[in-house]
Amino acid sequence: MIQARFQLAYPTFALQVDLDLPAHGVTALFGHSGSGKTSLLRCLAGLEKTASGYLNVNGEIWQDKTTFLPTYQRPLGYVFQEANLFPHLSVRQNLEYGLKRIPAAARQIHFEQVVLWLGLTHCLDRKNPLGLSGGEKQRVAMGRALLSSPRLLLMDEPLSGLDEQSKAEIMPYLEQMHRALDIPVIYVSHSLNEVLQLADQIVVLEQGKAIANGPIQTVLTRLDLPLSQREDASSILEATLAFHDQAYQLSRLDFAGGHLWVSQVSAPLGSVVRACVLARDVSLATARPEGSSINNILSGTITEIQVFGAAQLNVSLLLGDSVSLLSRITRLSGDRLGLKVGMQVFVQIKSVSLIL
Repeated sequence: MIQARFQLAYPTFALQVDLDLPAHGVTALFGHSGSGKTSLLRCLAGLEKTASGYLNVNGEIWQDKTTFLPTYQRPLGYVFQEANLFPHLSVRQNLEYGLKRIPAAARQIHFEQVVLWLGLTHCLDRKNPLGLSGGEKQRVAMGRALLSSPRLLLMDEPLSGLDEQSKAEIMPYLEQMHRALDIPVIYVSHSLNEVLQLADQIVVLEQGKAIANGPIQTVLTRLDLPLSQREDASSILEATLAFHDQAYQLSRLDFAGGHLWVSQVSAPLGSVVRACVLARDVSLATARPEGSSINNILSGTITEIQVFGAAQLNVSLLLGDSVSLLSRITRLSGDRLGLKVGMQVFVQIKSVSLIL
């Protein structure tokens, strides 16, 4: 576990967090500008020294009442919004700079691995890294951080300064890094799309306080949180690619709450995918629909209903024993169907987007 307890006063707000985070996978710090995301990241890095602070990373005390490891003594990597590459060093030398932070015998990540993961072979010998594209610069910055063999990787909105094409270019490399590495990543972002693609765990920050902390699938569907109030409120379903129907060019995704049919996926059977379902694409029925063009009809139980605005309802559902799903319908439909907590309903999913 990563145990983080910080209190720090700023002119406009006070950071007060008490978090237990998993020491694996990607934990996203999510919230609007000024919510405390970067401030918390700086505390984790030792760039902010708090009067009251505690940080335990996998049993190693980095900060408590008597200990404060400065940043250069903390075995971490930090990727900023700007790549901050050394202009007088080649791409290869920028990457090798990360190796200098750690003795050869203690290196857990090797140069060739990082170059392969991040697709940097073609630009290794570039003399001037400032001539790289924005996406390439950030990949070099990530490689430099990884080559210090960190026990914790901090990423502060690494895509925020990139155009849409560069973001699309770099995202597959972030996903590859996520799959390949056993290093906990704390990822700051205000982009819900990035969080949906990358995060296993999410911490929602508001005015310096963590108002939610948990698995992304659970937090997204909590009706007491701002994520469920967004126009693009979504659910994430972890699924396995189970079958290809060649005749109709469809693929079947199996998950704990049933299965989904989607347009054929170009991936081998057994691949794990994320199915992202917008709440507005989920309709409900009290009887099994007949003669419908919608292929994905599941059975679910209503766990919570919340009025959203003047004309809509947010409905939280449980598929099977453990899968949460969010639906947004009109109040008129809710009253016409007589929806109540505990009711069994049929769930129609109109559209599914996939994150491989």
